[in-house]
Amino acid sequence: MQKIKVEFIYEGTVARVILDDGKANILDGMMMKEITEFLTALKSNKDVKLVTFEGAGNNFSYGASVVEHTKDKAAEMLNGFHMMFYTLIDLHLPTLAKISGQCLGGGFELPLACNFIFADKSAKIGQPEIILGVFAPPASIMLPLKVGNARAEELLITGKIISADEAKAMGLVNDVFEDKSAMDLATDDWIKKNILGKSASALKFATRAARASFDFFMLKHLPEFTDMYVNEMMETHDANEGITAFIEKRKPVWKNC
Repeated sequence: MQKIKVEFIYEGTVARVILDDGKANILDGMMMKEITEFLTALKSNKDVKLVTFEGAGNNFSYGASVVEHTKDKAAEMLNGFHMMFYTLIDLHLPTLAKISGQCLGGGFELPLACNFIFADKSAKIGQPEIILGVFAPPASIMLPLKVGNARAEELLITGKIISADEAKAMGLVNDVFEDKSAMDLATDDWIKKNILGKSASALKFATRAARASFDFFMLKHLPEFTDMYVNEMMETHDANEGITAFIEKRKPVWKNC
């Protein structure tokens, strides 16, 4: 079963990626691999001007697969997950995420990596990894770059979930719409106005230049945070307890070590 659907629209100049696992659009290893392979293939397509991401149904994504975060699987999971971000960086194409419903954890880090984020009023956004006793490596880099340390730390350290309007107020999303249909119509107008009339080549150079600092910090810190996650945090009792408790649907028992 394929976990993403892809179509080329606007005469092949926009690649539309739809996360669709038939349930909560969980970013598991298979879905990550499909996204990375598709993005890699786009490198040879000179005509694409924009890549959009959205979730099928009422939610963007409930997050990355928690069962793949266990100690024996964490390294493989993170390598696959982070390869998506490295591939996006290497692609230098403008990207836009459309968020409805739940957009949490790893499921929000994909939109967070995009140049533009649109959301409708059903969106619930956050990085609740701390509740499981772990942290979010990509978001720990991207959030401070996008909204500043004070707002980023509030989300990363508390794990709070915010609304679309709250996300817009802090500069995290570009615009908020009444519902998914309104967002789709507005996105269509936005693409026609801001993307289609421009050179695909120029858009790549502009994205590469505009993202120079963002990409630098991602490439510098993401390997470091991967090592911290796998070789330090996953050696603690609480990280393993938090993941296990979630899988077993019970309250974690912390030992603070």
